[in-house]
Amino acid sequence: MHIEPFRGYRYALGASRDVSPVVAPPYDQISPERQERLYAMSPENIVRVTFARDERGVDKYARAREVLDVWLARGVWRREERPAIYPYTQTYRVAGQVVTRRGFVALGEVSEYTHGRVLPHERTHAGPKRDRLDLLAATRADLGLLFMLVSDPEGELLRATAPEGEPIAEARDLQGELHRLWRITDEARVARVQKLMEPRPVFIADGHHRYETAVEYARRHPEAAGKLMAFFALEAPGLTIFPNHRLVHNVEGFDLDALVGAARRWFEVAPLPDPLDFRPANRTIGVVARSAAAVLTLRPDGFDTIVWPPGTSRAWRELAVSILHEGLLKPLLGITDAKLDARTHVDYTADQGEATRLARAGAYQAAFLIAPTTPEELQTVVRSGELLPQKSTHFYPKLLDGLVFHRYGEGSTRW
Repeated sequence: MHIEPFRGYRYALGASRDVSPVVAPPYDQISPERQERLYAMSPENIVRVTFARDERGVDKYARAREVLDVWLARGVWRREERPAIYPYTQTYRVAGQVVTRRGFVALGEVSEYTHGRVLPHERTHAGPKRDRLDLLAATRADLGLLFMLVSDPEGELLRATAPEGEPIAEARDLQGELHRLWRITDEARVARVQKLMEPRPVFIADGHHRYETAVEYARRHPEAAGKLMAFFALEAPGLTIFPNHRLVHNVEGFDLDALVGAARRWFEVAPLPDPLDFRPANRTIGVVARSAAAVLTLRPDGFDTIVWPPGTSRAWRELAVSILHEGLLKPLLGITDAKLDARTHVDYTADQGEATRLARAGAYQAAFLIAPTTPEELQTVVRSGELLPQKSTHFYPKLLDGLVFHRYGEGSTRW
């Protein structure tokens, strides 16, 4: 992966280190309720550009461009004097432990997946890519960090990008997790990081739609060959992956007893007294409906008789999300790949408590609770050239938009 430093735009450029009121999660993590909350936090919150509200008679992309132009003219967001790469840490709590994930932000060269320098792990959809492309064309601003994974078994990249001194910016996200940003402008250090990165392919953890949008934009605008990326080591602490539980709706004639009865072809079935305490395992799925819940455990003979997609590896078939899709959703509920792509029958949440509450309240016909994809499973499947089923991973915590951003067509970047 070829990387370059860049002259980033930052909020008030050092006027206040705490930028919590103006940062936002990625656009695809923003519900209408979150959007309202972010708008209320500050009139200068980056969400006004990354995920502008629909306003009657006003094109939201033109509105985003107008807002950004006003901010830049007023000096609300200012550009650094020197190109830099930016060490970035996230300190958060998971399973009762405090974890710090360390990485760095730079411009990464975009290329087609066939070149092998950037490897995806999930399928994408046309709608979100159109949306991001329209925003990019309107603003010429690269606002959202991609979460990229790079192998660093010896820790060389971690050492080369180690933060020094006090951070230049920090923020708490909506979950209260701490994000910090530093700056490296020393040319020798930057060159060292570039040399270490050059031979290494990277995985996309979060941001497939935005990456593919960047590839398309670069086809039309060769000066936009670099995309804002945050790189984290595969082997370092902090690669936390939550499952995306499935929330099913619009299934004609859905009946939990009928589903469970049909599932006995492949699964052992047992009652699930308390879904909130349920800890899904790889071959164990919880299903929660309004008035009942069950645990479905895939039998060895059931695994062998599921009709798997042709050409899929054993590693792909062992994924909890694959077992759910191929053993339950498709054959028993008729939720095909086309319906998944159309988002007409399945929604997603990484919060097991929320999934359970929504199903119990009748907001959905059922919640399917699954185990997370592990880092080892992810690497095995991606390195074999396969794509995981959509929404197979929920990396936590999400990166923040608004810590630093880049604008195309302003020079100083070499490709």
